Amino acid sequence: MQRRGFFYLFAGAVVIIALIITGIIIFKKPARLPVIPEPVKKRVFQPEFHKGISYIAWTEEGYSNVNSTKAMEELVSLGVEWVGLLTTWYQDSPDTVKIYRLRKKTPSDESLLFAIEKLHDLGLKIMLKPHLDLVKSGGKWRGEIGYDNLAEWQAWFASYTDFILYYARLAEQENVELFCVGTELTNATLSQPGLWRDLINKVRKVYQGRLTYAANWYNEFDNIEFWDELDYAGIDPYFPLINSSSPTKEELVKAWKDWLGGIEAWQKEINKPVIFTEIGYKSSQGSADEPWQHSPAGKVDLQLQADCYEALLASFYEKPWFYGIYWWYWGVNPKIGGKFHRGFTPQNKPAREVIKQWYKKPASSKVY
Repeated sequence: MQRRGFFYLFAGAVVIIALIITGIIIFKKPARLPVIPEPVKKRVFQPEFHKGISYIAWTEEGYSNVNSTKAMEELVSLGVEWVGLLTTWYQDSPDTVKIYRLRKKTPSDESLLFAIEKLHDLGLKIMLKPHLDLVKSGGKWRGEIGYDNLAEWQAWFASYTDFILYYARLAEQENVELFCVGTELTNATLSQPGLWRDLINKVRKVYQGRLTYAANWYNEFDNIEFWDELDYAGIDPYFPLINSSSPTKEELVKAWKDWLGGIEAWQKEINKPVIFTEIGYKSSQGSADEPWQHSPAGKVDLQLQADCYEALLASFYEKPWFYGIYWWYWGVNPKIGGKFHRGFTPQNKPAREVIKQWYKKPASSKVY
């Protein structure tokens, strides 16, 4: 009897244990499968049309004052969406290698940051554009910077790289949308393409935005070998249009046709969206002949400046590969310009209204 009771007790215990094990098996959560991450999608570059203007200060605190704030606010009513913001460093002459800030002329970091913050607050995007100029030009300009041997070129590039990376890091820190790695350094770009590729690679490591270079119109833009490293191909298109003191708008449009074919052939070869990183015309007679000349030579001609703006926009605005323009230049003093002014700014001149009317128009039929 005791044996039978022990047997039943043992059998019952076995049944209970079996039921427990079965329950565990039945109700146990299935093993969690390893999560296979979705492949990271490569960010596709989608170029934007740049309704731009260059904003310039040549003093340490030029960007950070009441006048500058007002000048920046005026850009919104003009329809501007992009601002080319300049900061200029210097070297003594075309054959020296040290690049440095120039006291009283290079914008301070605080002043530059003030402008970046204000422009972003206004809803405008920025191309940060470091410039290099010569203190003692001797009749030469930045495009003629050059050296006799590779060691000197490397020394210059070391200094130039420090200069550019300084602002590339600042651009990254401030979420600047576009960064220009150089402007019109013709001799350097054509003779040292490998060193430019090295520089661009270093910039990419510290800055995640888009890159361009501002090439000179003469013997540079169509001979550069590193456009494939950049997102936009930039030209400063100061092409001579017509040797006339007061050409008509129709004559200016016709003059652009002589240059347009070469630009289109070059663009087809490099297959990049093109922006005009800097272009302007003085409001004086003869300004369409040698538009790069800084000092106005003729009498005031406000209408010629406006017509030059119209002719360029009419020639390029709807080209499918053309992605915008930065007019030279908008000054930090909103009162400059006006009916007696012969210089480049369109402020308080008819050319201002030309920009406003064209920037109202959508830029359609783009290929990139």
